[in-house]
Amino acid sequence: MDGLPLTRDLVLIGGGHAHALVLRMWGMNPLPGARLTVINPHPVAPYSGMLPGHVAGHYRRDEMMIDLVRLARHAGARLIQSRATGIDRANRLVLVEGRDPLRYDIASIDIGITTDLPALPGFLDHAIPAKPFDIYSERWQRFVSADLPRPRMVIIGAGVAGVELALASAHRLQSEGRSPDITLVDRDPQPLRMVGSGARRALLRHVAEAGIALLAGVEPVGITASSVILSDGRVLPSDFTLGVAGARPQKWLEDTGLDLHRGFVRIDPTLRTSDASVFAAGDCAEMVWAPRPKAGVYAVRQAPILLHNLRAALSGGGMRRYRPQSDYLKLISAGGKTAVADKWGLPLDGAWLWRWKDGIDRRFIAMLADLPKMALPPLPHPRAEGVEEALGKKPLCGGCGAKVGASDLSAALAGLPAPRRPDVLSGPGDDAAILRYENGVQVMTTDHLRSLCDDPALMARLAAVHALGDIWAMGAQPQVALAQIILPRMSARIQADTLREIMAAAADVFRAAGADVVGGHTTIGAELTIGFTVTGLAARAITKRGVQPGDALILTKPIGSGTVMAALMAQAPLTNPLLGEAAESASRSMARALSDDATILAPEAHAMTDVTGFGLAGHLLEMLEASNCAAELDLAAVPLLPGAEALAATGQESTIAPANRAAAMGQMLFTESPKAALLFDPQTCGGLLAAVNKDKATRLVAALREKGSPAAIIGKAVEGAPFLTVT
Repeated sequence: MDGLPLTRDLVLIGGGHAHALVLRMWGMNPLPGARLTVINPHPVAPYSGMLPGHVAGHYRRDEMMIDLVRLARHAGARLIQSRATGIDRANRLVLVEGRDPLRYDIASIDIGITTDLPALPGFLDHAIPAKPFDIYSERWQRFVSADLPRPRMVIIGAGVAGVELALASAHRLQSEGRSPDITLVDRDPQPLRMVGSGARRALLRHVAEAGIALLAGVEPVGITASSVILSDGRVLPSDFTLGVAGARPQKWLEDTGLDLHRGFVRIDPTLRTSDASVFAAGDCAEMVWAPRPKAGVYAVRQAPILLHNLRAALSGGGMRRYRPQSDYLKLISAGGKTAVADKWGLPLDGAWLWRWKDGIDRRFIAMLADLPKMALPPLPHPRAEGVEEALGKKPLCGGCGAKVGASDLSAALAGLPAPRRPDVLSGPGDDAAILRYENGVQVMTTDHLRSLCDDPALMARLAAVHALGDIWAMGAQPQVALAQIILPRMSARIQADTLREIMAAAADVFRAAGADVVGGHTTIGAELTIGFTVTGLAARAITKRGVQPGDALILTKPIGSGTVMAALMAQAPLTNPLLGEAAESASRSMARALSDDATILAPEAHAMTDVTGFGLAGHLLEMLEASNCAAELDLAAVPLLPGAEALAATGQESTIAPANRAAAMGQMLFTESPKAALLFDPQTCGGLLAAVNKDKATRLVAALREKGSPAAIIGKAVEGAPFLTVT
């Protein structure tokens, strides 16, 4: 970020509201020398204040979600999309599901709570907790879409959250012409005792007017797929059972050795836990010196204190104390666009309160979405002519977006001498060099990637899959790999940890492919770059030559990764999906290995390549030139990554895309459109592009899809000089 060595690791466990705000503020004033990591299972997190409005149908999903990927990029943080499962405090390690532990110098916990009821028979199988939100949202939308004329709901817990969600559910279903049968169940004989008398009366009136039944002083003792069994023997029919009864901490906290209070992490006024290197905030923390109910307002107001104290712990500064307010204004939505206020016992109720609440909520979510752009340092003065033109108008992309353009590369390689050794069967131009080897051939390739994310383990996985792509494209079995790694400046400890993460992730990929990592080379440089030289063995090598008129063209991965990752660098706005979700989909697609694809296609492919930096159009034209034929491409059949076309429509593109387009001009006929623009999009870890007999294509695509590939027949080869017609 600033050229200084990384010397201290700060790990934020969870993407709660306090941590989201810390990410925003950190990005505006990062601490030099500190490496920031955030661990969260999902790329986005819900804003709890808008959840009832979403359930009621007032907010779209994207309007209430916090994009953690964009926030992490803004903060210069690496986002680990996984779930923390524990803390090894003796070794200062965060245990993470599905990957090696992450070391920390300072850690902070903001993982929220759950409302599941594991001790209640049948709950885990037949009910849904309101928190965490992701499963609830998905099941709720499915329930609403079922279009039941008289849907039956039971909501366990008639506190503020339960009543708010009951009213929201009733409004949504009634507004769609249903006649819902909703029952609130609470073991407390006096529900809503935590709010003032005026607000309680108003909320109970809204419950009655919505036709919601309220059963107090009774509790569920069992849940089935279609009912809730109560302690007094009654059985309530239920198509959707929701748990909102109380707040339960995450169970793994019990094994950390931290001091807990009823399972929640005890913190002092500096937000430190019993371990001076671990902080906590939000609902998972317990302010034992000033007990307060679980509410998002405290997490939001803890954030500036948490940021200050985390920076102080990393740099040796003084701590500040958090002083929670004694009470706060509660604005409780009442189903429709009306709300009830609770403070000092005032009986305030009406649409104007909902508008007030709506404004507060929208401003909060906008603060986390409209991220300030950090100004780039000015260019030195004076400077040589052409510096601005060479820099371009946007930052250099990572991955294959950082490749040299095809025309410049061809010009540079034109003077390279032809191979002279008799065992070298091919030179530049193929996906890999082909060497004679015993009764077959050995293929050899090298590739490296400039970092396109801040997670070294993910980058290693992508770099390994990318390098193996050339081996798989030639129909070879991977053999061995050598690593080439450039690390940014770091302390010796962080350097060793980062190398361990990289090599462990890479070894997993190569081992699964049947190859061994046998060594490599490392240096220190300006930024993280990971590459591999890989060999493979085959009876024969499949090259780009061999496309025959009439062949079907099969593509095994969607395109658009260059555009999505360029948009992430630019912090471009995107809804449905959110940009972070689009980036997560792109990363998941890029990380998928092509071993199964190659196993299915290699025995049948007349020609094959992997689609990488020159884009789908560029790599297809390479095949056509090598085979001296033309092709027709069905643009509608080309699979796209989520969000890619919408981003292309706003002008987002990778830095190499204009060069890819220029290189293909004169050999293509197409109509301009956002989807057509993606034909020139550089792909990192792209899919295989194979020419196969048209009579076998449908069977091959079916076999690929059985293995998890979104493969498609995207066109056909035809007679003629090398030319691509896009229809």
